[in-house]
Amino acid sequence: MNEAETRAEHIDPALAAAGWGVVEGSRIRREYPIAPGRLEGYGRRGKSLTADYVLEYRNTKLAVVEAKAWEEALTEGVAQAKNYAGKLAIRFTYATNGQGIYGIDMQSGTEGDVPRYPTPDELWNLTFAEQNAWRDRFAAVPFPDKSGTWEIRFYQEIAVNKVLEKIANSERRILLTMATGTGKTSIAFQIAWKLFQARWSLSGEPTRRPRILFLADRNTLATQANNDFTSFAAFQEDALVRIKPEDIRKKGKVPKNNSLFFTIFQTFMSGPPKDGEPSPYFGEYPADFFDFIVIDECHRGGAKDESSWRGILEYFAPAVQLGLTATPKRKDNVNTYAYFGEPVYIYSLRDGINDGFLTPFKVKQIQTTLDEYVYTPDDKLIEGEVETGKRYEEKDFNKIIEIKEREAFRVKLFMDMIDQRQKTLVFCATQLHALAVRDLINQLKTSKEPNYCVRVTADDGALGEQHLRDFQDNEKSIPTILTTSQKLSTGVDARNVRNIVLMRPINSIIEFKQIIGRGTRLYDGKDYFTIYDFVKAHHHFADPEWDGEPDDDEPCEECGASPCVCEKVPTPPCAKCGKSPCECEPMPCSKCGQTPCVCEKPTKKKIRIKLADGKERTIQHMLATSFWHPDGTPMSAQQFMENLYGKFPDFFQNEAELRTIWSSPETRAKLLEGLADKGFGIDQMTEMQRIIDAEKSDLFDVLGHVAFALTPLTR
Repeated sequence: MNEAETRAEHIDPALAAAGWGVVEGSRIRREYPIAPGRLEGYGRRGKSLTADYVLEYRNTKLAVVEAKAWEEALTEGVAQAKNYAGKLAIRFTYATNGQGIYGIDMQSGTEGDVPRYPTPDELWNLTFAEQNAWRDRFAAVPFPDKSGTWEIRFYQEIAVNKVLEKIANSERRILLTMATGTGKTSIAFQIAWKLFQARWSLSGEPTRRPRILFLADRNTLATQANNDFTSFAAFQEDALVRIKPEDIRKKGKVPKNNSLFFTIFQTFMSGPPKDGEPSPYFGEYPADFFDFIVIDECHRGGAKDESSWRGILEYFAPAVQLGLTATPKRKDNVNTYAYFGEPVYIYSLRDGINDGFLTPFKVKQIQTTLDEYVYTPDDKLIEGEVETGKRYEEKDFNKIIEIKEREAFRVKLFMDMIDQRQKTLVFCATQLHALAVRDLINQLKTSKEPNYCVRVTADDGALGEQHLRDFQDNEKSIPTILTTSQKLSTGVDARNVRNIVLMRPINSIIEFKQIIGRGTRLYDGKDYFTIYDFVKAHHHFADPEWDGEPDDDEPCEECGASPCVCEKVPTPPCAKCGKSPCECEPMPCSKCGQTPCVCEKPTKKKIRIKLADGKERTIQHMLATSFWHPDGTPMSAQQFMENLYGKFPDFFQNEAELRTIWSSPETRAKLLEGLADKGFGIDQMTEMQRIIDAEKSDLFDVLGHVAFALTPLTR
């Protein structure tokens, strides 16, 4: 009896006898797709994860059942059952061959034969030993699905349930750590929807719907969240409001009659002074006005102790506050963890790529002989004061020193390397640098479109926002390249980005991860994306915390806790005014007599250098292409291509045999035909040429490199 017959004749009846699919609210999810599998190129994916059965009750997944054929051992499916249950964060899982049932409790670690499947109510009570009215109300609300066109991913469902469980247990500070591109906004929407439909609020009674605030630090993020929430068409249109300072000024008050509010910290911090005192707009709301607040990219905004925005979160302290971040590393964002606590769920970049929800990448490391510069008298000093003998490094360029020929050389390099039809983001040192790079790109482009490359920075205002919307629109090909400095390092949902060019240092691993995230989103026909690294940012991959669980901080020697929970020792009172902190009037400037000083500060002119005649022609570059596992460890080009296309067919044993086959047109044609049958057709071969930087080499060299790591020869 094969597996299909075993299921139909034995497993399905046993599940039905326990009430599954019979009891109201219970459901059997057969062949439940967990993850589609890692991208392997040309529409192919690695092995997908599919559970034979997932048992669902009250819209909650409670168990996995892994089925095997009648003749197989009872515990043959145990490893798979445990793997799927672990992936889905489900406590109970079962393996069966139709003759018996083997049960595993993933929480207690107990396992063994069981006489029958538990009923839906039994399994619910086993999973949730303590009754909770809010948990029951949340579970009663199904996930919205955009009329069947959208389905929540397994990790998103886990994240939603973890947050709701915390809310049901009256916890007020919650943190989710999710890789960029995994749908943090969709998760926030699903949580908001369940809270809204369950009529949860701070009152603790289901008497009214909650007031929910989505708080970001950039307009792009707040607007994108507003649009994403609207796209589900679940909330009534007048339930959502985007809070803008111009609207507040026009109406003379902050909006209060809606249910979901979207704004940025800067808007809430603004507001005209009253009686000579600051009067930020957020103060116009009662402190307990919002029931639930979502803080997007929380590591960068209000959770920092030193941030003035922290005052907003402290003002709305009664609200449940959910922090969303893509950065698990605590060294750079320790205050985020101190404020919100440990994340209730982590889904990393490594997880997303391996599961097939994010796109893999390769890195081209580019060095030139002008990465550093020491002034020599034959170069022309156009402006500023140059220090003789000083070595100007990457961090100095385009901030204190500018050499146009250097930038032109770099731009020409990557413009020659990329497919100029592919959407590309270029990260520059400053807004002025982004302007200069934009102009250089447009001078070198093959396109006839005047807006082929545009700059999108804070200085570009509404026009820049329109260019960004056009870039994000997958139906439009213009603009093709955006240059930016800081603005686009986060919050840009552009799915078809194929190239990311780094022309400024990336000192923070947090920002590096966010920039990488600009390219990881899935898009049809996009098998990988490429990072062109002029600034050695790839060194972040060597960081041991690149994509692993962060090491716990050393416990405090005083309190023994991590992070430290010792009471802060107050600053000693000022000897003059007796207050702590000191409230003495600051001394006026000895020069202008004003407090604060209003003396004009001398501005240092940027150093502008023109290289000596012919010098730019001597600039050389070195290129190394590296490939990285999602966990940050390097891999060979062969491994990368095996991940993309599968293992190379074994049609020849060594270089000599390949050369013999290739020398005859007849055997060469037969070889190419055989390779195409195995999925290595001309399109794949052409792409392989690009991957190993062998566009100018013969296909023979590509085959030799892939099969035997031979160095490709240029035609």
